[in-house]
Amino acid sequence: MRFKAFSQLLWPDEDREEWFSLGENHETVLGFGLHQLRNRCSVLLPALILCACGATWAQSPTYGVGRTPTPDEIRAEDITISPDGKNLPPGKGTAKEGAAVFAQKCAMCHGENGSGGRAPMLIKPATPVKSSTPCLEPCIGPGSVMALHAPYATVLWDYINRGMPFMLEGSLKPDEVYSLTAFLLYKNGVIQEDEVLAQTTLPQVKMPNRNGYAIPDWKPGMPRPFPNGH
Repeated sequence: MRFKAFSQLLWPDEDREEWFSLGENHETVLGFGLHQLRNRCSVLLPALILCACGATWAQSPTYGVGRTPTPDEIRAEDITISPDGKNLPPGKGTAKEGAAVFAQKCAMCHGENGSGGRAPMLIKPATPVKSSTPCLEPCIGPGSVMALHAPYATVLWDYINRGMPFMLEGSLKPDEVYSLTAFLLYKNGVIQEDEVLAQTTLPQVKMPNRNGYAIPDWKPGMPRPFPNGH
């Protein structure tokens, strides 16, 4: 029964009778054959695709790479630092303390003075700097260093805490992150050298580009304010 049903799908009785009635009219035979080929392909192609996908899913390998993260590892990555400072950890730092951390852990990539290195510029230079090495993407210019471009000081703290130093991300202690943030803000003329940044004082820093961003009135479950995803 299955074979008969499948053969009827490929070549139904009415098509078989029409074929044999054509005799030796070769042009008509050729046209009939192409017509039937198109009809059969339109039926069989979706079925073949489904079969192929099913076989692929059934044979998808498991590579045995990696492991399930521990609760402590998940907790360490589950960080949300709000503009108002919510979830900032205890700690504090000054620009003077940050200068020492920068020289030890940052200057090798970002340059001794925060510019001219292979990594993005962090400190706007007093005069234009020409580097002999190409600037890695994203290539930050003097007007778009994070300390001047970010709308909130917590953005700078959060980025350093999550992503620096390169290849040693997450290794900085909270005091070091506060100190580096203070150092970069001071060197870019945003705060004074003796200001202490901590949980309560960091969110109060008035950033130069604070009013350069428009935050849409959006809540979870609402349509995206920008339909194209930008």
